[in-house]
Formats: sequence, C-alpha cells, structure tokens
Amino acid sequence: MKPPKLPACFHLSQPLALVLSLFVAFCLCAPASRAQKDTPGVTPTSIKIGSCNALTGPASFLGLQMVMGANAYFGMVNAEGGVNGRRIDLITKDDGYEADRAAPCWESLQKAGVFAAAFFVGTPTGVKYIPLSAESHTPLVGLFTGAQALIDPVHPTIFNIRASYFDETRAQVDALWDQLGMRKIAVLYQNDAFGTAVLEGVKRALARHHSAPVALGTFERNTLAVDQGIKEVRAADPDAVVLVGPYAPVNAILKQAHADGWHPRFLTVSFVGTEGLLNIAGADAEGLIITQVMPPYDRTDLPTVKLYREALEKYMGNTQPSFISLEGFVDAMVLVDGLRGAGQNLTREKLIASLESIHRRDIGLGSNLLLSFSPENHKGLDSVYITVISGGRPVVVTNWAQLSKH
Repeated sequence: MKPPKLPACFHLSQPLALVLSLFVAFCLCAPASRAQKDTPGVTPTSIKIGSCNALTGPASFLGLQMVMGANAYFGMVNAEGGVNGRRIDLITKDDGYEADRAAPCWESLQKAGVFAAAFFVGTPTGVKYIPLSAESHTPLVGLFTGAQALIDPVHPTIFNIRASYFDETRAQVDALWDQLGMRKIAVLYQNDAFGTAVLEGVKRALARHHSAPVALGTFERNTLAVDQGIKEVRAADPDAVVLVGPYAPVNAILKQAHADGWHPRFLTVSFVGTEGLLNIAGADAEGLIITQVMPPYDRTDLPTVKLYREALEKYMGNTQPSFISLEGFVDAMVLVDGLRGAGQNLTREKLIASLESIHRRDIGLGSNLLLSFSPENHKGLDSVYITVISGGRPVVVTNWAQLSKH
C-alpha cells in the first residue's frame, strides 16, 4: 500500500527535511539537557557531594568517623559502577565544630560546585547551615545531631536520618524513673545550641513525670573548663546526671568526679562519640549509660551492619568500627538511595522528591528501624538503643534492674 500523497505545500527538499528533523529533536531534548546543565555538581560521569565537618579540634574524632563511614559506602558504590553510571565524589571541608566558621565553609562548598551536602557534625554549626541550605537550594542529607531545631519545623532542603535528642533523653529519663526509681536528675551541659537542645529534651521527659532537673551546670564548647559546672550540679546531690558534650569534656568530667569520690549514675547521648571516649577515659567510663541511634556494630546478623563491616575492611584499611562511622555509612546509603530514585536526569528537586517518597523502607537495620520521610517529615528514624560501658565496651542494656545504683 502506497503512503497517501501529501499536498504540495508539504513537499520538502531533502536538506530542509533534515534540518527540520534535527530542530524537532533539539526541541524535545533541550529541556532535559538545559536542566542537567544548570544543575551544579552533576556531569555525565560524576556527582559531587560536599561536607562541612569537624575535621580538626577537640571534636575531630566525630567528623573523621562520619566521613570514614560515608567513604566506605561510596567506595563500594563506585566500584559497582556508581549511581546511574555516575561515580560519587565527596569533597570535605573543615568547620572545626565552630559556628562562626559555618558560613565560610558553606561558601567553599558552593564555590566547589557541589550538587548536595551531607555528613555534617554538630548542632551549633548545624543551625547555621539551615538558612544557607535554603538560600542556595542545596539539599543537606545526614547530620550528626538530633537537635529539634533541624527537625521541627520541617526545612524543605534538610533531611535528618537519625533519631532526635528528644527520643534519646526520653528513653534515659523513663528508664531512670520507672526502672531504677531515681527521682533527682541533674544536667551538666555544653553551653551552646547542642547543650540546650539536649537539656530541653531532659526537661520535657521529666515533665511527663511531673518533675524537673534538680540542678544545672554548664561548660563552654571546645574547652575542658568543667570544674564550676561540676560544683553546681554536685551541690544538689543528684541520683543521676545527664552529661551533654563530646568525648573530651565528658572524659574530663568523669575523671574529675571519680577522683573526688563522686559517683552518681552518669548518662550521655550518642553525640559523645562512644569510641572516642573509650580511647581516653579508660576505667572512668565504666558504668556510663550512652544512648545510641544505630544498632551495635557487632550485629552482623543485620544486613547493613554486615555490609558496613565488609566495606570498612575493604575500603578503609580494616579501620576499627564505631557507632559514628556506621551512622555515616547509613547516611551515605540513604543519600544514594535518593539519588537512584531521582533518575538519570538528576536535579535537586528530583532528589528531594525521591527522598520524600521513602515510606517505611527496610534499610537492613532490623524491623524496628524502618526509614520514612514525607513532605511533612524530614526525620527518617526514631529508634534508640541504650548501652552501658562494661568491661571497656558498650553493651546493650536489656534489664536496668541488673545495673547497680551507682
């Protein structure tokens, strides 16, 4: 059957027909090409991710461990062909866990042309990155902080994966109150946004029992000047004291308290950096309660923990595992999951939409750690593990009644 004969006005010369076909093809492809070209940090072969982190200073163990865990996962992903054919390149910058260095650090990432940011450490710095992320419309995925300011209200470009400090302190206070019968609970905290975030969590948890902290003490960030704070709290003779700081000042508090014969039940939150503390505290860490937001890294029966241990050995030179590097690994896994879901024509808007579409996803950490985001919720997990330092290592607490009072 012959094709129908076109009217004379539709007859085109061969060169003109070729030009027209190319023009149509350009019109169809141009929007995607322009969108990709206008997206920073994305090339046909790579995706550039940036991190502002505590790489130097008294809290550097935290930042270095987060980056190590992320790089272990990226090493594995890149070895398997990357994300939709693109390798992940992680650019790390140092903010020293100092709030006044946050803006310059962020600017350095923008100049480097990153697509997204991830693996940040700390509340005082974290709150500074909220408006910077919004203004540049740069997604920020995975922060080593459980501060409520990063969670509520929801910030469209910021995704917190871990449980909050409210989750951690509620677990601590409820167990002290209900299982150990302790009523006099004090807080010795770092005098900054991190310390006040955890303090607020303790206050809220105690309010549920119609109570309040019996004493408060403070110390300054990135210092070991804890003497006055100890005196202020000890004067109230508390049964338990929640310590709020990274490993260096918490170590100083434990050593001084024990040297002076003071032995209340000490507790702290995950930000302390458990392994960093154990490296310097020795026997003074014994009996310390630490809430964790990741399962123990010896739980190799969990698929993601097993994968983490294998990746750490292969790509990080068999570095010792830690709760923090496991968290960095999980954060990288969630980011890559979002990138894959965003598709080949990658944009920041598509990454955000991809993450927000995740609902009760099993990420290989057990049935109680199902990941969920939505446009109204950018906190992915809420599970807390309670550990006690026993024999120089963190052990999950299954029965508080078996713990000695002091």
